[in-house]
Amino acid sequence: MRYSEARPGRIFVIRLEQGDDLHVCVERFAKRESVQRAYVLALGALDEGSRLVCGPKDGKASPVEPMRTAIDAPRELAGVGTIFPDESGAPSLHMHAATGRNETSITGCTRAGVKIWKVLEVIVQELVDNPSIRKRDASSGFDMLEPEP
Repeated sequence: MRYSEARPGRIFVIRLEQGDDLHVCVERFAKRESVQRAYVLALGALDEGSRLVCGPKDGKASPVEPMRTAIDAPRELAGVGTIFPDESGAPSLHMHAATGRNETSITGCTRAGVKIWKVLEVIVQELVDNPSIRKRDASSGFDMLEPEP
């Protein structure tokens, strides 16, 4: 286990609307407001045409090949994630979400492309005085959190 300490910073309340792209909007917001590190909560809905990463196609392959699931109708969404800078210094959102429609649920990473249906409420809690970044891990293909770079 590796870790580093952080302090709470600013808190932002964001409303994403019909057709907004979750990652594009949150990362653009973070860059505009100079938020380098944060945790993120999201509540609302995603639209048809969205995609989630729902696991690796083969758990032994290296680098990992993601399994993507297409969303065919609007679904409820509850998500949690983090923002940390990538190796170039750009804010990078990593979020997982549980989605539901009727009696079915799909859970996965939102990086494959989530479009908002009607509204998504997002709370961003900034983390300050912390050195953590995301670095590309060649063997897995993941951008791994490095708490003490």
